[in-house]
Amino acid sequence: MKDSSSTRRRRDESRGKDRGKGSWLLRELEDDLKERIKFFRAFMKEPARVGSVSPSSRSLARAMIHGLALKSADTVIEIGPGTGAFTGLILKRIGNDTTFFTLELNASYARSLQRRFPELIVYNDSAEKLSEYLAQHRKQVAKYIISGLPWATFDAALQQRIMNAVLHALAPDGVFTSFAYVHALWMPAARKFRRRLEASFSHIELSPVVWKNLPPAFVYRCSRARHKP
Repeated sequence: MKDSSSTRRRRDESRGKDRGKGSWLLRELEDDLKERIKFFRAFMKEPARVGSVSPSSRSLARAMIHGLALKSADTVIEIGPGTGAFTGLILKRIGNDTTFFTLELNASYARSLQRRFPELIVYNDSAEKLSEYLAQHRKQVAKYIISGLPWATFDAALQQRIMNAVLHALAPDGVFTSFAYVHALWMPAARKFRRRLEASFSHIELSPVVWKNLPPAFVYRCSRARHKP
């Protein structure tokens, strides 16, 4: 019995959808591979500034924004977004009226972010200038500051300058989130960063370890700043 024209049409449409799904998956894999290669090259060029051989995972991205009411937030800032591992998820969660911008010091990453997320506001500058860019948006403080910076690779002076900028820019009821690699906790700079957080915030939560990240990491959620610099 021959197939009817409608049956053949449905079968062809189904095959077309399957091919479309396959093409989408292939593009996703290609983009992911390109991102990892770009990240690895940046690490080889400036290991102290990049801090890791691999971009953060989706699991870590979800942990970074867990519990944050991004949709109702007036202002959200991401510092050190790198290749955008957290950025895409933040863009999906913020509200239509939320002011959101990123500060990325690496020029190559900044250009890549702008290509990947055309709607994103990217400033190729240091996180030390948080307040300057808030002022450009006619804002004084941000509800959430989300950090992808490799704090454990920074010296004490740079850690302090950036932390001062965060404290100055964070709203009184705001939350600062950052992450640390489990294997790096023994490093002097990592221990100094933890002490700096404890000196800066009266409330610090630690997430469970995100094992689905290379390397495994956990998230600091900090609130109730002790003072403004």
